Amino acid sequence: MKFQVLSIIGHAPHPLTGELLSAADRLEEVLAVGEAAERLGFDAYALGERHAGAFLSSAPTVLLGALAARTSRIRLLTGVTVVAILDPVRVAEDYATLDQISRGRVELVVGKGAEAGHFDLFGLDEERQWDLQREKYELLRRLWSEEGVDWEGEFRSPLKDVTTVPRPYAGVPRVWHGSATSLNSPELAARHGDPLFTANAIQPREAYAKLIAHYREKFEEYGHDPAHARVAAGSGGLLIADTAEQAVARYKELYEARVRQNFKPHLEGKAGYNTPFRTIEDAIADGPQLIGSPQQIIDKILGWHRVYGHDLQSVTVDGFGLSTAEQIETLRRFAEEIAPVVRREAPSTLWEA
Repeated sequence: MKFQVLSIIGHAPHPLTGELLSAADRLEEVLAVGEAAERLGFDAYALGERHAGAFLSSAPTVLLGALAARTSRIRLLTGVTVVAILDPVRVAEDYATLDQISRGRVELVVGKGAEAGHFDLFGLDEERQWDLQREKYELLRRLWSEEGVDWEGEFRSPLKDVTTVPRPYAGVPRVWHGSATSLNSPELAARHGDPLFTANAIQPREAYAKLIAHYREKFEEYGHDPAHARVAAGSGGLLIADTAEQAVARYKELYEARVRQNFKPHLEGKAGYNTPFRTIEDAIADGPQLIGSPQQIIDKILGWHRVYGHDLQSVTVDGFGLSTAEQIETLRRFAEEIAPVVRREAPSTLWEA
């Protein structure tokens, strides 16, 4: 198993104190945690992209560029690049530039995004979101793999003999497809022989297992070697304590306050927006949150692995209002007490020559 740290750079008041960091301080926190992730031996650091809501992640290329300058080894991913609302030419140029700066450490996770408001913001029809996603991804794929591209589609002007610059550092970067609720992303990933990154963040395990099973089935149907069907999985937040009892005592009020703060009443009943695990006890027992003792977290990740067969596990430490020092300490404990066991029990050849 490989391990990634993800931030979607939420910028909401602390759920208990109401404190809100300045934008500059919050962004510095994200970069500091990224540097710590490299020091602690994590394999990748990912930043999300949101253009609506209480987030500061509208310009992930800028932040990943800053992180590329502060690090030398860790892979730099997105989570997700909202390709459905973006110009594929711009995406190809921006991320190839980042790939050059980081000397080949960039990989994208593409998706339509979890905040519906961005379609209106960019003047696009949300009802066409999957058509936008497919067409724009397939153009991006060609722009990175070909030169002198001739192309015509529905959602932007035609291209004639276009070669985007710079070219990627050492061949086309790996592109994962982010999948949260719909079979459309697993289908697109399987068609092109790409890896799948399941959100694994809010719903019960069975919902994500269905998406992964569809991906693996279609991957083989499209003629790809099933041994090459890579899968990654997110998680709904990481909180570590010495025992389950200590985890509940320390984090119950914090966890449940954040759940109430994030609740979206207008999306109640719609999959992927409001967690059904509203108490910390439910989250520990059955949710995608990694909360509890190191052994509980090991057992939960290995339980997912038995169902998902995944190569990469993503963790998030900034979703509940922990300070920068607490976030880094959480990652230290994960790196020292949890990751070595999971790496041994569920080895992966991802990112190995």
